Amino acid sequence: MRKVAAIVQARVGSTRLSEKVLKRILGKPMLWHVINRLKKAKLIDEIVVATTTRKEDKSIIRLSEECSVKSFAGSEEDVLDRYYQAAKTHNADVIIRITADCPLIDPRVVDRVVKQFLEGDFDYVSNTCVESGVTCKQTYPDGLDTEVFSFKALEKAWKEAKMQSEREHVTSYIWKQPDVFKIRRIQYCKDLSNMRWSVDYEEDLRFVREVYKRLYKKGIFFHLEDVLTLLNKHPELMEINSGISKNEGYFKSLKKDKMMKMGRYKKT
Repeated sequence: MRKVAAIVQARVGSTRLSEKVLKRILGKPMLWHVINRLKKAKLIDEIVVATTTRKEDKSIIRLSEECSVKSFAGSEEDVLDRYYQAAKTHNADVIIRITADCPLIDPRVVDRVVKQFLEGDFDYVSNTCVESGVTCKQTYPDGLDTEVFSFKALEKAWKEAKMQSEREHVTSYIWKQPDVFKIRRIQYCKDLSNMRWSVDYEEDLRFVREVYKRLYKKGIFFHLEDVLTLLNKHPELMEINSGISKNEGYFKSLKKDKMMKMGRYKKT
């Protein structure tokens, strides 16, 4: 029996929206909502919040304890190492990568990706796609991103990945090499890639708060389809955070890769 662990990366520091994972949504921190939504997934054996060793991130560990989930403190910049050490410490065979800035993460979507991984002979399965110029296309809204991979694939990436983007974004070493790893992409029945449900800016937070204000009720859980129904009735809500570029952090890392190759980038 393989142990499936959802590892949620979370830290207080954020250049675009300071302390975003602790921002309140209906009185609870964003990370609280992410954790409690993941608890609804049927195929997750354990949830681990992976934060950093910085003093300010002790608040992340305290919140994890309050939510009755495990935590791990590791490298701030080398997130790949943080994931590897967290997975190794908690004996995970299968890892689900979730980021704490996705408060609309849907446990049904998570289970769909995990189920595909468990039933197939894959190293990596996801419902997201950030590569430029590839044939696959992301169809789920940005903010429902779910990546599932084996510990073996994670360990290989941890040993071999060298570039800044590969260390910072955990899985890029894996999905850039379809000739080395067995990869599968999951798509939704329609293209919703124009929808932005993750939180990087104040506008994103306003959007998510409006969704929660209308859909969140104690004891009643809302899903992807409920959000779509709401947005069909109130399309003006999507204007709140429209026009923000997707995957900005990843493409910023690619620029650092180029600078490293030229010998012009140094870690600070």
